Amino acid sequence: MTAPSLAVLGLGLIGGAAAAAWRRAGVVGETVGCDPDGEACRVALQRGFVDRIAPSARAAAAADIVLFAAPVGATAGVLREIAPGLAPTTIVTDVGSAKQAVIEAAHRGLPTGFSRFVPAHPIAGAEQSGAAYATADLFDGRLVVTTPVAATSAEALGRVEALWRAAGARIERMDAADHDRIYAAVSHLPHLVAFAVVASIAERPDAQRLLSLAGSGFRDATRIAASSPALWRDIALANRDALGAELARVRATLDRLQAALAAADAGELERVFARASAARRGVAAPPSAPVTGISDGCG
Repeated sequence: MTAPSLAVLGLGLIGGAAAAAWRRAGVVGETVGCDPDGEACRVALQRGFVDRIAPSARAAAAADIVLFAAPVGATAGVLREIAPGLAPTTIVTDVGSAKQAVIEAAHRGLPTGFSRFVPAHPIAGAEQSGAAYATADLFDGRLVVTTPVAATSAEALGRVEALWRAAGARIERMDAADHDRIYAAVSHLPHLVAFAVVASIAERPDAQRLLSLAGSGFRDATRIAASSPALWRDIALANRDALGAELARVRATLDRLQAALAAADAGELERVFARASAARRGVAAPPSAPVTGISDGCG
């Protein structure tokens, strides 16, 4: 059986790594890439992630499987662009970090092909974005969440999940609303907080001196603040309701800590710290230290 052809719309970290992993596993055939960043296209070609580059509509029209790996804010526009040329049997899937917004965009943008849209989210990445950081082993041992809806074709879902397993990932299915609530808490909120901490220092007149004196604790706690601002802007807006609720929760905890500091309440400080310390020690370590990431664009 001939391996299915693949179009990768977005040649950043996740799009490049998925193409590399699937080609390594021999589960895709000809692979066509698309990205508005010429350097991303050059790197993807040079590293063998794709066979050729084409505009998104042309790449998708010739593909059996379309991987949408651009920022979630671009979803609606790109899907409208590629929809007219898609074959009836083409499967479209994504890697977005906010699933309800992407599913709604696909429902509008793929009116005749929505049943063959498979929403997915690989829990892998790094603060560095771009094809230069993509590797075929990025998904080894990692989780990929799929969030099918009632209309999702079982055959399309099975094929997409098989691709991710071939890339070394394990699969978990969940409801899109549950996904967005969970990842608002454990991915989107930490990024928001890291951005806020670093921004609060960067806005100070002595920012450069403060940052030059920062130790490993600061670097560990704020590493993800080096992530793509535009990418995380889109994620925050796409999941703004769930993220807003999580932000209110952490703000309440910060208010408790501020009150404890003002009252010199050592017991309350220690209670909050102890609960957090015990919970953090219980978090299982992944194969390496990822952050939730997606790639950088498509046009």
